[in-house]
Amino acid sequence: MQPEKLAIGIIGVGHMGSYHLNVVSALLTHRVVGIFDPRHELAEQRAVQYATRAFRSEDELLAACDAVVIAAPTHLHYPLARRALEAGCHVLLEKPMTLHLEEAEELINLARHKNLVLQVGHVERFNGAVIALGNIATEPLLVQTRRLAPANDRIRDTGVVLDLLIHDIDIVVNLVKKPVVRHQAFGLCLNGKHEDIAIIELQFESGCIATLTASRVSQYKERALTVMQKNNYVILNYTTQELEIHRQGNSVTLTTPDEIKYSQESVVERVFVHKDNPLRGEHMHFYNCIMGKEKPLVSGESDLATLRIALESIRQITG
Repeated sequence: MQPEKLAIGIIGVGHMGSYHLNVVSALLTHRVVGIFDPRHELAEQRAVQYATRAFRSEDELLAACDAVVIAAPTHLHYPLARRALEAGCHVLLEKPMTLHLEEAEELINLARHKNLVLQVGHVERFNGAVIALGNIATEPLLVQTRRLAPANDRIRDTGVVLDLLIHDIDIVVNLVKKPVVRHQAFGLCLNGKHEDIAIIELQFESGCIATLTASRVSQYKERALTVMQKNNYVILNYTTQELEIHRQGNSVTLTTPDEIKYSQESVVERVFVHKDNPLRGEHMHFYNCIMGKEKPLVSGESDLATLRIALESIRQITG
């Protein structure tokens, strides 16, 4: 039996939008109705490449869709998502959700009123190692993240907090699941008005402390998260989707006086992780939520909490 197909469109087919188009075009559950991008020549090229249609306006595309992916520049997220929801389309909105908290609240309320799915594109939620981490890091005491990347001109309308660090904010907020009681942010603006380096320190109601570090001017690329708990230390590599659990050893062995004494100082467990394309997982979750097969992985309130921390961090860094 063939799955019910979702008629979906994509607004914005630049760097991230092209990834979405590539993934969705291969899904048997989806039918790409068309795409829109104000760079009409680029849209036509993508349409030919993926055997779909390049629409001449957002509204024409929305009228033909059941759902839409919005992968436009951040300052366009709010107006485009609002138009899509008002047109009756489910929306997969790339992160960051909006540039203002009030706009995000309005979109969440509008989606609820119209009984539509509004999913924010935090793709790291669907990283196999992150999914496994949720079952292991149940009582975190200290969380540390590092997300470093070389300079890239791809994102120019936001700083490193909304570009990169928001992924880690989202993961940590949904891992700890407690309100933030203390929040401090530091950073540097090296190439303009937006921050290029940022460090966020959070303390949660449970006592857990989190330190999140990001840079988009590094000579070294790293995407890692560590969690210290009472009885173990967990290391997560976002890029390789690998997860290790380190436990303190306590055994000492001595067989005869002439032989070497040795001690087992630590035990390392490598967790089996189901590795898949996180973007594919994101789209399948979006589809299943629309079809009523799954409930949203993250609530609108959690999305707001993530955005609130990000925006307040930027305010502290840039004034």
